[in-house]
Amino acid sequence: MDIRTELFNDVHLHATSVQGWGQTYSQISSGEVRCRLAQFSTPRTHVFRERIDQRVVQHGEAPRGQICFAVPLAVTGAARVQGREADEKCIFVLQGGDEFMFHAPMCMDMLSITFEREAFELAMTGAPWPRGIDALLKQPIVRVPGHRLAESRERLLTLFDAVLALPQAMHTMEAEQQIEQAMLGELMRLISDPACDRAQRSAGSPHDFIVEKCHRITVSDAANAPSVLDLCKRLKVSRRTVQNSFQSVTETNPVSYIRSVRLNGVRRELMSTRAAELSIGDAAAKWGFYHLSHFAEKYQELFGELPSQTRRAGSAQRRRSAAA
Repeated sequence: MDIRTELFNDVHLHATSVQGWGQTYSQISSGEVRCRLAQFSTPRTHVFRERIDQRVVQHGEAPRGQICFAVPLAVTGAARVQGREADEKCIFVLQGGDEFMFHAPMCMDMLSITFEREAFELAMTGAPWPRGIDALLKQPIVRVPGHRLAESRERLLTLFDAVLALPQAMHTMEAEQQIEQAMLGELMRLISDPACDRAQRSAGSPHDFIVEKCHRITVSDAANAPSVLDLCKRLKVSRRTVQNSFQSVTETNPVSYIRSVRLNGVRRELMSTRAAELSIGDAAAKWGFYHLSHFAEKYQELFGELPSQTRRAGSAQRRRSAAA
């Protein structure tokens, strides 16, 4: 069993350290970030707990051949998953291969559990499931009674913490199977609870659609940063609609959000290359920043350091607290 706990001061390093997930994290709120990632994996299960103290947008694809559940442990502000509003009374579900976008609030604390799809379906075979369970698992957000979810959180965290506390006891096939079955059993009991809300949900809100489209436009042509007016014309909506959409979904304005996404793009460029391979100016230009003094000011404002202080490839700014 692979068990590790790591601390980071960069969301990009955090995102790339989550095993098996192809995803990008962009820091939206300003200030030095502190992240903690603890995870373990067995042949059929991957479990990780992530805590990030800044507001982040997560974008990527769920691991293929898996089914993924996320249990919020602390939701301290507005959270949006696949265009739907989320709170502490729900769990998130992603099917393997699904593209996702998650707007996480500051100080989000999340426990995520990924099962091999074949093993999950085998466990479901022959079980006396309530009507509507298949439709339930196709929803990105499943609302659960508060007391029931609190009980499941406690049991899942107890299992998770036991693995981290005694890693030397987990390196046998029997121990791995016990943990897999315990995690699987708890999730299956939770989603089969008759009190789960099985009503079909509509698609995401128009506000979420607008923010997601603006995000995609920004990253698809990174060197030509769109203005708010450009976005309004392309989406055929008013400036007020765009402003209200960003405030509702991201708790910031469109100019700040788009600039933050672009600054994160530059940061990833810098951290993935050596100084001799790519200059700061060239990295900035790839994301549409051509006035270097203004760029450096905004970069420092968002990340708490100048671009010249960002560690380049070969000396990643990363601190590992424990590994097993």
